[in-house]
Amino acid sequence: MDGPSFQPSGNETVNREGLAAETGRQNDKRKETLLEDTDIVKSAAPDMEPSSCQLAQVKTEQKASPKAQDAVKTPNLHVCGKCRYRAPSRSKLAVHMRKHTGERPYKCYQCDYSAARKGTLDQHMAKHAGEKPYKCDKCDYSAAIKRTLDQHMVRRHTGDKPYMCGQCGFRTADWSNLSVHMRTHTGEKPYKCDQCDYSAAQKGNLDQHMAKHTGDKPYTCGECGYRTAYRSNLTQHMRKHTGQKLYKCDQCDYSAVCKSSLDRHMAKHIGDKPYMCGECGYRTNYKSNLTVHMRKHTGERPYKCDQCDYSAAKKVKLDQHMTEHTGGKPYMCGKCGYRTAYSISLSEHMRKHTGERPYKCNQCDYSSAQKCNLDRHMAQHTGDKPYMCVECEYRTADRSNLSAHMKRKHTDENPYN
Repeated sequence: MDGPSFQPSGNETVNREGLAAETGRQNDKRKETLLEDTDIVKSAAPDMEPSSCQLAQVKTEQKASPKAQDAVKTPNLHVCGKCRYRAPSRSKLAVHMRKHTGERPYKCYQCDYSAARKGTLDQHMAKHAGEKPYKCDKCDYSAAIKRTLDQHMVRRHTGDKPYMCGQCGFRTADWSNLSVHMRTHTGEKPYKCDQCDYSAAQKGNLDQHMAKHTGDKPYTCGECGYRTAYRSNLTQHMRKHTGQKLYKCDQCDYSAVCKSSLDRHMAKHIGDKPYMCGECGYRTNYKSNLTVHMRKHTGERPYKCDQCDYSAAKKVKLDQHMTEHTGGKPYMCGKCGYRTAYSISLSEHMRKHTGERPYKCNQCDYSSAQKCNLDRHMAQHTGDKPYMCVECEYRTADRSNLSAHMKRKHTDENPYN
């Protein structure tokens, strides 16, 4: 016997139709999303079709719950059409594309710096604030950026250089350094000057070059007014005020603000002076010193004043001369008000307040606040007299003695009048 037949009421019929319609809309939405993701792949890399496995993965993730989606990593379906970089999301692909477009939407409100990522801008802002939250647990070094601390740890304490060039054996602690190094093999110079034919393998070199065109010196010391076109120069300069000396000699107590100063100091321990002047016998540890010295014999003065006929063999001499036109003495001692036109003069003056005598003799207890005094002292130990008169056989250990000799004996000028 058949049971009683069921006749749905009007309300139940409406509910069923509504449920079916809602299910259809959800299926259509999933299809649209799937097609949209497929289009992203095609638009980013038109010649690369997504595989059936990738599309199946998208379907699976769309059906999964949010927790399941977190548990399963999204495949890198978003592909850059320029370099084939693959990104897990559209937003990450958009950030990547800034490498090709040059877009840097995050701007510093205190200088001209801009960045492609907000995190990079945040790190930059820490330099203005003076904040250095990342501390080295083996020395007093601190950094505003964790990556900088990591590099410091490798370079100064572990000595590890895990990145190696396969063509010449060059090794480095920093992957980015290896990338730049490889350009020495490829000859690539991607950074171009828009005002001349100059190009560079590193952006920092291009930035320094551009300062020649603009004459701009945007980096200013708040302590003494020192200005420079290069951020690295300002960072190094600030150590004169803070007293921070990161570069330490492993054979004595000497320490220095910059690595080049330490390198010059280390030559005193080695005692080697391989560069010699063929005209007068002058010897030096550095090729650059010999180049400057030779100008005394050749008369070359490559540094020209653009306001008068003055020229100099050394850039520092031209810088000193320029203050005669400007009348400026931007470098001031914060303790006694002493002012000078030269940063090196301020550095030497500050030692009167600190008592610092960084130039130490490696054969006795003598030390000096000025390098020239140490050089004169060392001649007592070595007997060396590198400064020789080109007119006669006079030799001396002191450059100033040679200058006085030349004026007294070979010119009509008397230096003691």
